[in-house]
Amino acid sequence: MSVARLPRADTLSPRNFTRLAQYVYDTVGIKLPDAKKTMVEGRLRRRLQTLGIDTLDAYCEYLFTGDRLVAESPLLINAVTTNKTDFFREPGHFDFIIETAIPALLAQGTRSLRVWSAACSTGAEPYTLAMVLDDYARQHGMLDFGILATDVDTDVLATARAGIYPADMLQPVPPAMRRAYVRMPNDRHRRDVRIVPALRSAIGFARLNLMEESYPVGEPMHLIFCRNVLIYFDKPTQRQVVLRLLECLAPGGYLFLGHSESIHGMDVPLTPVGSTVFQRRQA
Repeated sequence: MSVARLPRADTLSPRNFTRLAQYVYDTVGIKLPDAKKTMVEGRLRRRLQTLGIDTLDAYCEYLFTGDRLVAESPLLINAVTTNKTDFFREPGHFDFIIETAIPALLAQGTRSLRVWSAACSTGAEPYTLAMVLDDYARQHGMLDFGILATDVDTDVLATARAGIYPADMLQPVPPAMRRAYVRMPNDRHRRDVRIVPALRSAIGFARLNLMEESYPVGEPMHLIFCRNVLIYFDKPTQRQVVLRLLECLAPGGYLFLGHSESIHGMDVPLTPVGSTVFQRRQA
């Protein structure tokens, strides 16, 4: 009795995985070690279906032939980037803003707060910031704010702009803020909710690649969130990104990193003032 063999799963050749990994590193600074190969293959299979291409290696030939890379590059980057996000993720940072950062900035004479969520993913972080800042302004006055939210992934930016989320994703939001800033659907059978228009209008969304030589964000920022991004970069790239962020951070302003990230070993004008919170030293 013979046993039928299952067809072998299509995989990337070592050469093509190396080509892809090098392109992603050169473009967005993200390292894709061999351990990520299966993940990359799984995500790229969706592109194969869309394009009608049979194999992963054929996709690579498609990608690196002629001028197709120009149009395909953003979609490739969307496919391989990781977008983990939650409302009120690492909540100690938002407590620090209310208890320390805003009082200090107000004491310096700041009245219009500029905030940047530098890897905003699907929008949970900038909307959390908007809730926290608007709630502070309602209670204390004396504060105007604007938020810039950027990401390299155009798919997650589209989700962020829409501001529509599964209802259970909003569970970490305090109940009073949910009542103030989240609109429930008219159809009680729907399981999604939407951020209220007033809060959405406080945030500007734009595509920005942290590998760019400089960041066109306008006037210096008072708060910059770049959390859980540096972990995907090697040490030289981490330092380059931090230096470019510093060019956008006002003296006395605050840089927030992820809980597993640090600036250890970097010669930069930042002083640790909280758990993965750093203040730019005054000139």
